[in-house]
Amino acid sequence: MSPSALARLSLSLVSAAACSALAVPAVAQPAAMAQAASQEVRAVQFSPSIAAQRGVLVVPLASIDELPARTAELTAAERQPISRALETSEFTFAEGQRLSLRGIGEWRQIIVVGLGDDPGLADYQMIGAVTGRALLEEADAITVIASGMTGEAAAALATGMGLGDYRSDLYSARAEQEGERGGVTVVSDAASAARSSYENRGAAMIAAMNWTRDISNEPGNAVYPESFVDRARSAFSGLSGVGIEVLDEEMMGELGMGAILGVGRGSERPPRMMIVRYRGTGSAAENPIVLVGKGITFDTGGISIKSRDNMENMRMDMSGAASVVGTVLALARSRAPVNVVAVAALAENMPGGRAIRPGDVLQAMNGRTIQVISTDAEGRLVLADAFSWVERNLDPAAVVDVATLTGSVRGALSDDYAGLFSRHDALAGQLAAAGEIVGEPLWRLPIHESYADDMRSTIADLRNTSSGSGGGAGTAAFFLGEFLSRDLPWAHLDIANMAWSGANDWKPDGSAGFAVRLLDRFVRDFRHVERSE
Repeated sequence: MSPSALARLSLSLVSAAACSALAVPAVAQPAAMAQAASQEVRAVQFSPSIAAQRGVLVVPLASIDELPARTAELTAAERQPISRALETSEFTFAEGQRLSLRGIGEWRQIIVVGLGDDPGLADYQMIGAVTGRALLEEADAITVIASGMTGEAAAALATGMGLGDYRSDLYSARAEQEGERGGVTVVSDAASAARSSYENRGAAMIAAMNWTRDISNEPGNAVYPESFVDRARSAFSGLSGVGIEVLDEEMMGELGMGAILGVGRGSERPPRMMIVRYRGTGSAAENPIVLVGKGITFDTGGISIKSRDNMENMRMDMSGAASVVGTVLALARSRAPVNVVAVAALAENMPGGRAIRPGDVLQAMNGRTIQVISTDAEGRLVLADAFSWVERNLDPAAVVDVATLTGSVRGALSDDYAGLFSRHDALAGQLAAAGEIVGEPLWRLPIHESYADDMRSTIADLRNTSSGSGGGAGTAAFFLGEFLSRDLPWAHLDIANMAWSGANDWKPDGSAGFAVRLLDRFVRDFRHVERSE
């Protein structure tokens, strides 16, 4: 194709996308649409002693030897039944293991929770989450004995309880039926340090994770590109150091963002590109760390339509965008001294009459052309334009994208690790280390140069899916890497296998909020990475 023909093709595709989107009126919400229940967060306080012996008592233990010291404030009549139960049961003190006892003293319930061997802060947080989920329906006040733990450990336990207290049945009638629940008192001999750690970091993380999981769990008729932006604006309202910029379809058309506009053409709900900037007081970094998220608010697959099996769960295909925005929300709420930007590439992938077809050619903002082989490989298209905008406008220190990008990553890693792809060892190492610290592990996979042949098109610069039969996660990562300069430190996290699951010991059905805790840790600990091929 000649340069002049290519330019005409590009202009027509971008103009058609922009004009068509502008011709469609905004979609109003039906008046009778159900409203999601708001999450109730238990009040948390820290005290050097037990205030009242009632409600639920939580006793975390690594061994029976810790029982006398940890329960020193209890009476002998209370300690002895606990000791006897531990001696006669099969309780092994494994991490998160629970033993529930009733009828002891004035306590409604006493729960012994195993700490496992040599727990770290991530372990304390997970143990707290398991405990919080186990007590989700408990209306009484909860007392947690954390004496002997460091202040950070006690705060991590309290933070985990807040994370475990999350509910995903957002549209059930239970909110109208529930009464007020009691708060949580954490008893600690380092109460002041624990309170400071919780108030500065823990409470912010709970709020950010709740927002991330809420917006990922809500249905497609509630969360779409425009409403995602509105929800984010509301979440950041009043926080200092934050600026939000939104590109609508007309602006994206003028910038030549033919890839994201192409994805959104089949939907009545137009795409958006949202940029959330946060620079905390004390940040010395001139160049921001940029977090880019795939935000397909509902994914039918487009013309390459998915099967009906589990399609209702495709509301979660914006989990990457939710996680990067949630990360910045956590950092801003905790006033972290960092310079960070979240970019959410938001579109709805629908099979309407204006939808792109297999075989169509789109042109991204950086001028590269893409032959669409499958309209169900749409996430990489919206990220291509996001990457191009980021490099042109932000001069980033590093770029990390988060996306529910491929089913093949599950075949490679099951649900044990998210996929990590990068050409920059130092950046990959920092991300992997952050994942280990918070308990969100990553496994590095290759971006092999042979993937270039797999992604070659006969009529455009790239295909949007591989011509081969394997390496789907790797070829997708290779595609993304073609929209950033090779020397720019960049990493891709494919979280398709980790973002969403059924209920387990620490979370309900739906979103895991995966990568918020990981990226929060990564941004705080970031060390400069040299630009290199």
